Amino acid sequence: MDNKTIKLKGRIFLVFDIKTNTGLHIGGSDEGISIGGVDKTVIRDRLTNRPYIPGSSLRGKVRSLLEKYSGAPQNTSVGNVTIHSCKTQADYDNSLVCQVFGVTGDAECSSPTRLIVRDVQMSQKSADDLNALRTDLPYTEVKTEVAIDRVTSAANPRQMERVPAGTTFGDAEMIFSLYEGDGIDSSRDMERFKFLLTGLQLLEDDYLGGLGSRGSGKVRLDNIKVKVKSSKNYDQAHDVYAVSAAESDAPLSQLVANFAKVTDEITKVLNG
Repeated sequence: MDNKTIKLKGRIFLVFDIKTNTGLHIGGSDEGISIGGVDKTVIRDRLTNRPYIPGSSLRGKVRSLLEKYSGAPQNTSVGNVTIHSCKTQADYDNSLVCQVFGVTGDAECSSPTRLIVRDVQMSQKSADDLNALRTDLPYTEVKTEVAIDRVTSAANPRQMERVPAGTTFGDAEMIFSLYEGDGIDSSRDMERFKFLLTGLQLLEDDYLGGLGSRGSGKVRLDNIKVKVKSSKNYDQAHDVYAVSAAESDAPLSQLVANFAKVTDEITKVLNG
């Protein structure tokens, strides 16, 4: 076996708020749903009882959108779903999806996963606002949908739990690691990071969670910040970019438009 040397070059921290433009449903356990009569409940933090956005849901949705965007073949079964995962080193070298999000354990190629996505908690202000509104359930609304039998025309009502529109979750954090070493083309790091930003743009035009084709899950990214840590002085975090919702009606698009400048600032920190 060849001994490979891989070294952490630095990390980019992408921090932002997620604002719901329509109701948000990310499913949780259906345990005890008969009490409230809700067919589909949302996932909640066990300590606070507040809905939250799991990092796995955010990460998986962005990966799925980028797989479709890049035309990556769906070739690997993971549980009940099929995803794209590179099988050979040649495939990996040509796949930004696998370089950013990683590969499954049965792949012949291997490299550190670059992207970490944290769980995102409901903001304190949104929690206070929803408490004051006395919503149908704690912090959530109940949306009733009716399915019509195409033969008998009988109505079959269903109740779905959603986080109301206008709720903010933050601070969302995505950590993008940069590596250098044997078999790693670190010169493409910023291309990979921009690919991730494309995935977030796709998310804003799509939906997060379930029931998206029926109106739920439209979100917007606000108050975006980019910070960098270099392995040379990892105890110091350098702010390289920030744009708030008050400064721009499209903060993510503004970040992408200024990407060349952001790249220069990140490179200065990593090479300084």
